[in-house]
Amino acid sequence: MTVTGKDAGPAPHGRAGRRWLIGSTAAVTILIAGLPWAAHGRLPGRLATHWSGGGTPDGSMPLWAASLFPTGIWLLAALAGSVPWRRSRPTARPWRAMALAPTGAVLLGAQVSVVRANLGHADWHDARLPVLWAVPLVALAAAAGVLAWRLTTRSTAAPADSAPALDLPEGERLVWFSRTANPWLSLLAAVTGLIAAAALVALAAGLADPAGLWPVSAVCAVTSLAGAAFSSVRATVSETGLEVSFGPLGWPARRWAPAAIESARAERRLPSQVGGWGYRLSGLGTTVMLRAGDCLVIRPRGRRADFAVSVDDAERGAALLNALRTRRPR
Repeated sequence: MTVTGKDAGPAPHGRAGRRWLIGSTAAVTILIAGLPWAAHGRLPGRLATHWSGGGTPDGSMPLWAASLFPTGIWLLAALAGSVPWRRSRPTARPWRAMALAPTGAVLLGAQVSVVRANLGHADWHDARLPVLWAVPLVALAAAAGVLAWRLTTRSTAAPADSAPALDLPEGERLVWFSRTANPWLSLLAAVTGLIAAAALVALAAGLADPAGLWPVSAVCAVTSLAGAAFSSVRATVSETGLEVSFGPLGWPARRWAPAAIESARAERRLPSQVGGWGYRLSGLGTTVMLRAGDCLVIRPRGRRADFAVSVDDAERGAALLNALRTRRPR
């Protein structure tokens, strides 16, 4: 019998996330569009909307345009962040929120600055902005990004004592496998490989100075090989244990026998938790992070650090590993 991987299901808090996204989008939209109209009695007919380096206005818009233009930008950004693009997963929603939060904060802060600068003036030429007016905007965007990060990167790891397991009939042989690829690393490998090849052709034809081109060719070649090797990963669980292989050739690879594994579980991890993408070392142990979301996590026997790999259907793979551990004599 063969057990194969499958796509991960919806996040357990997906409905709450959608409600939060809709509510925050509507609130920011109302504030950006409504601020000029709320103070229109104390604003000039045209609002200064652009200032030169010295704080002198050099561009203006009618009140309705100053209201609708930033609102349209915000709605386009919110639409782009909420559309379920091809091959997108529910685990990408935290990153969308982390991108939208600073965008909304900057647009809202800019609208507040525009209204405040024009307030009480009869002519938009008299509107002034402080020299360091952009500093509060940057601070507001940073605070919004940190808040979104804190709200969307809470770990949902399962406790070690609730590790999944399968009830395997005696003599039954099962195999589970799952594969994940990162298209951006593949693209990086292809682009740097082309640059390295072009540099070698230029060197062979004598079209460039070897002293300046050899380092570029070497760096691009190494980057291309590393990107190709670690742009995809495949995890296989069978009678021999767990095998994690990298790249299209399945090399390099790491292997653990069932007796060498203390526990296995599924855990949701994000790049922000492990320090980025790729083969990462962090306080959570070693993580092969090619996409955010479910990871197959094992605790090797005699080790305090975990090993995790980001693959789909991780819970089933962990259950099979735990069943194999209990079947085999230690």
